[in-house]
Amino acid sequence: MEGGASLYNPRTVEEVFRDFKGRRAAIVKALTSDVGEFYQQCDPEKENLCLYGLPNEQWEVNLPAEEVPPELPEPALGINFARDGLSEKEWLSLVAIHSDTWLLSVSFYFGSRFSFDKADRKRLFDMINGIPTIFEVVTGNMKKQTKEKSSAANQNGNLSKSDSKVRSSDGKHSKAMQANNEEDESEEEDTDEHGETLCGACGDGDGTGTDDFWICCDVCEVWFHGKCVKITPARAEHIKQYKCPACSNKRARP
Repeated sequence: MEGGASLYNPRTVEEVFRDFKGRRAAIVKALTSDVGEFYQQCDPEKENLCLYGLPNEQWEVNLPAEEVPPELPEPALGINFARDGLSEKEWLSLVAIHSDTWLLSVSFYFGSRFSFDKADRKRLFDMINGIPTIFEVVTGNMKKQTKEKSSAANQNGNLSKSDSKVRSSDGKHSKAMQANNEEDESEEEDTDEHGETLCGACGDGDGTGTDDFWICCDVCEVWFHGKCVKITPARAEHIKQYKCPACSNKRARP
């Protein structure tokens, strides 16, 4: 199908990884912030439908490719048929698992097509493995890892009580500048630790420079870029308890 076909052919490890992240961000959006629209489009009365994530971070529900074999590996077929036979949580988890599998197959299709050697394949896998799976984002299974990071950060005093929900790169650097010489070493360790923090939606860290505003879910304690969950600093000031899209969906289910 037209939407499932790649708009370009990534030829390097970096380009394939960029393609992977774009498609992944699109599917995460469909299963979290856009879940209401996604649910409606997956009508069981329609024909076999697939969820496509596109490199430009847009998603669509559509019929599978007509050509055989297709230009790219196809995602799971008929996701709409299982919608009403499972609880919403189980259905979204199932779609997430199949989507993770599809993303890997697309990436390694490019790897095979452009003759990646053993070292390139390993590097690609390590880059992919460094960000949370869609299943982890949708089910909140990132909670334990993020809790450990948050606990360590709080013990070292890097985040004050007012910083526990939202933070910015500027705020982090300002705090480091105010530290005296005796605390320099501790501050460097804290900065390194936060540099490893990944956005629960897009999987990018806070060293990318794409967005310096973050917000933390008060339920699962996962950090998100503000733009990824459509929360601005001004809006965050009026939120007493922030719940990410995945946690909000869990509470909304009967």
